[in-house]
Amino acid sequence: MSDITLLDGSIGQELVRRADVMDQRLWSTRVLIDHPEMVGALHREYFAAGATIATANSYALHRSRLAPLGMEGDLPALLDSALTQAETARADHGSGRIAGALGPLLASYRPDLDPDPGIAAPRFHEVAAVMAPRVDILLIETVSSLREAEGALKGVSDLGKPVWIGFTVTDADGTRLRSGEPLAEIAPLLRDFAPEAVLINCSPPEVIAAALDILAPMGLPFGAYANGFTRISEDFLKDAPTVASLERRSDLTPAAYADQAMTWIDHGATILGGCCEVGPAHIAELARRLRAAGHRIV
Repeated sequence: MSDITLLDGSIGQELVRRADVMDQRLWSTRVLIDHPEMVGALHREYFAAGATIATANSYALHRSRLAPLGMEGDLPALLDSALTQAETARADHGSGRIAGALGPLLASYRPDLDPDPGIAAPRFHEVAAVMAPRVDILLIETVSSLREAEGALKGVSDLGKPVWIGFTVTDADGTRLRSGEPLAEIAPLLRDFAPEAVLINCSPPEVIAAALDILAPMGLPFGAYANGFTRISEDFLKDAPTVASLERRSDLTPAAYADQAMTWIDHGATILGGCCEVGPAHIAELARRLRAAGHRIV
């Protein structure tokens, strides 16, 4: 049996669904501003469900996302609030690690918007440098292109904290990034920047196994946390979208998600969790299945 790291599930998407603020551009930052206590409560739910890592609600906290709304000066305070909520939840639980989430600089699933790595690196560095003293892991998420990966890894590689990087693959083909580039082409970047783990995130569970088989020979701990969207819609890929244009699957129950995730262990995964639309009940069921199968959650 294996030692399995169990991540939490959806943070941003779960918050906007609970707060009913899906149709606005600030996404989960709106909840962090208006209802910070909801963020801490969600972290506590995931710890109680069996997760051993709390992912801070920092995914969308970049100057480049806040600037169009005239809020870039709020970045330090927002980062502090996101980290404080995760820290307080961990203290209440009595154990666990905190991951500082680093999402795309401008928009998820939009490799066409990725800036040159030389421009992107300092932007990632600014946020990561604030989080590094207060987190256990710097978690780069939802990377859709090689260029985006290079910029993010350059920006965080000198901060003395473990770096995990999560790639998102197409809805139909787990062997290709959303840019269309082969997932296998991430190998040189992993060799050059040496993150401590590589993951597949915010992709349909049905394509995860094919992606994991590509990660397996790369010599790093690896795993996955899938989403529960029906698909990434064309409306979401337009400028200034909101998540109201994305549809939640009705068939991905906690049991159905756990059925999928448990098979990823057979492909070598040692890190599991959930992404958008995968909530505390899904993580609780996955934790139950892991323990029942004799795995140790670490």
